[in-house]
Formats: sequence, structure tokens, C-alpha cells
Amino acid sequence: MTGVPWPWLLAVAVIFFWMLGAYNRVMALRGALHSAWQQLDTVIQARQQAIGSLVDAVEPRMAAERSAIDAMVAAQVRVATAAEVVRRRPTTVEPVAVLAKAEGDLAAALARLQSLVEQQAELRHEPAVSSPTKDLVELAARMRFNRQGFNDAANAYNAAVTQFPTRLLVRVFRFELAGTL
Repeated sequence: MTGVPWPWLLAVAVIFFWMLGAYNRVMALRGALHSAWQQLDTVIQARQQAIGSLVDAVEPRMAAERSAIDAMVAAQVRVATAAEVVRRRPTTVEPVAVLAKAEGDLAAALARLQSLVEQQAELRHEPAVSSPTKDLVELAARMRFNRQGFNDAANAYNAAVTQFPTRLLVRVFRFELAGTL
């Protein structure tokens, strides 16, 4: 008659419950990262609309600055494309890095366009221009706040994935490092 190997069963149960707890912790952090991305994505979409309104308003009056407007539109398209890729998987590094680069290009193009608008007093006081400009200023603050929230969530997720012994589960459950903006 063989006895039940209680120490082995106890060890297997401890390992199982540890894996379950670690998995649930990482999944909760991944959920927080997705939530932070959704909040940031909402601001990105609102900013895209405000930029579109601004470009539509200034385009007819600033024909001489066609290159600045074209650069703005191109940067806006790159951000929209990169954001669409990140929407599918905000927990991967490469798409977030592409978005960060596109955001930098957009910031430069937007600063140039806003500078050109500021040089034309009659244009900047028109409601079609001043309203999206005001919206962009407000959205910039929200963008910084939500970007920080996304980065904090990504850093917490990355810390959990890279810590020992949770790191042992990375291959089993295909956890990847998340990118930051």
C-alpha cells in the first residue's frame, strides 16, 4: 500500500496558487494599461479633430504656407496610423515607439503652424481658427496627463513582468514588455 505523497501535493498546490496569483496580477496590470491607453486614445482622437478643423480654417487663407500645412496633414496621418496599430495591442513596444516618433513629428508641425497663425492677427481672431486653437491648448494639458498615466501603467506592467519569479511565467503566458511614450 502506497501513501499519498503529501509533500509533493503540497508543493504542487503552492506552485499552482502562486502561478494563479502572479497571472492575475499581471493581467490586472495589463487591464490598467489598456484602460490608460483608451483614455489617451480619446484625447488623441479629439486632438485629431481639432487639428483637422484648424487646417480646414487656415488652408484657404495661408496658400503661401502650403508646405507647413502639408507637413501638418502628413504628421496627422502618421499619428492616426500609428494610433490605430497601438489600439490593437497597446502592450507591445514597437507600435508605441512608432507612435512616440509620430507624436514628436506632429508636435513640431503643429508648433510651426500655430506660429504662422499667430503672425496673422486677423486670422487668429476668427472663430473658425480661435476655437480649434483654444481646444488644442486644452487638449495639450490632457494629453500630458493621460500620457503620464499610460507611461505609469506601462512601467508597472513591465516591472511585474520582469520581476523574479513572475519572469518565469513570461514564456508560458506570452507576456511582452509594453512601450512607453
